[in-house]
Amino acid sequence: MKKLVLIATAATLLAGSAIAQTNNEGKGGTATGMVGGAATGAIIGGPIGAGVGAVVGGALGGALAPPPPPVVAYVEQQPVQQSVVVQQPIAVGKPLPEAVVLTPVPENPAYAYAVVNEQRVIAEPKSRTVVQVIN
Repeated sequence: MKKLVLIATAATLLAGSAIAQTNNEGKGGTATGMVGGAATGAIIGGPIGAGVGAVVGGALGGALAPPPPPVVAYVEQQPVQQSVVVQQPIAVGKPLPEAVVLTPVPENPAYAYAVVNEQRVIAEPKSRTVVQVIN
């Protein structure tokens, strides 16, 4: 009975998340996070894990939506600055080390950029989390 209640609760949360989701011009975001989280949760914790994973994945997927095209275009057009070399791999969803200096995007202060390991990186400045790597 307890499992049934948990599954019903997870299903209700999923329905609410799916209805409330906003997708950044059809690119992944919440939906992708929910699917990935559900798959990972199902592997680890069965049906209940799938529900919890979908909710957590949806929240993270929405938070890590790719930046809008004008931000990407702005970063691509900026002169190449000196690249900072870091030992850890740079990946979407991972924070940048404090040694990396972020330059704000003037038209959209929700994003900042840097050149790390010879790659342009767009990040969320408060958490320093990478939202896109431009090759």
